[in-house]
Amino acid sequence: MNKLNKKRRQFIFISLLIPVTLLIAFVVFPAIDLFRMSFTDWDGFSADYHFINFENYISMFHNKDLWLSLRNNAVYFVIHLLMILVELAFAVLLTSKLRAAKFYKTMVFLPYIINGVAISYAFSYFFSPINGAFNGILTALHLESLIRNWLSDEKIVNFVLASVSVWRFSGYHVILFMAALQSIPTDILEAARIDGASTGQIFKYIQIPAIMLMVDFVLFDNIRGALQVFDIPFVMTAGGPGYASSTFTLYTIKTAFTFSNFGLAATMAVAIMLMIVIIYVIQNKIIHGLVLRDK
Repeated sequence: MNKLNKKRRQFIFISLLIPVTLLIAFVVFPAIDLFRMSFTDWDGFSADYHFINFENYISMFHNKDLWLSLRNNAVYFVIHLLMILVELAFAVLLTSKLRAAKFYKTMVFLPYIINGVAISYAFSYFFSPINGAFNGILTALHLESLIRNWLSDEKIVNFVLASVSVWRFSGYHVILFMAALQSIPTDILEAARIDGASTGQIFKYIQIPAIMLMVDFVLFDNIRGALQVFDIPFVMTAGGPGYASSTFTLYTIKTAFTFSNFGLAATMAVAIMLMIVIIYVIQNKIIHGLVLRDK
């Protein structure tokens, strides 16, 4: 028996050796180096750099354009957060006995597998003020009063971009929720129905608690995606007009490669990692608190 346990431990060690080594080499060490770089004035080209203590962090907190970019990220975060309930509802609907369910599943997931740059270019033409399809649809419906410069109006541009992001990523979350719902044993659901539980009661007391791990993952993915959104605003508006549609990641990349300030960009990268962790912990506690209260 001891020999068997020894072989099992050796197998586990060998199996974990390569992934742990890769994790340390490509995640841990770069993260440590990024943190070190955040205290320097490195421009990305010079062989030499100087440690400037907390000057980058002070500069970051006093950067009004960066705070504006972070506010723009909040639009993506809130809209995607509200959409989680809709995505979960779609998942429940598609896991039920719905005619042509396979077709709907394909249509829901299709936007996610399309290249993000291609989607951004397509919606750029769709919302174009010159011969744009969206304005054409409004004209055909005699709703000319609603026509706007969708990608250059500072008041609405982030909501337009966030709607494109929702169209692209919601299908991915629907599929994740469907996979979690389908993992629930059918005999439990059938027993609940036989005992007289309504659809709402089954959803609240059986399905939701059973898929909380997936809900946690989707919440984390929402935070990560909202704070790291890049391709849609970069392609569709380049962060404009001005910084009206810039995002934290877009501003960070611009700081590094346009302004050649890799030290400050590293500081922003460290900040965004901390924000993702802090917001996730707070959000997770709130959600779990609501679930426990309902119980």
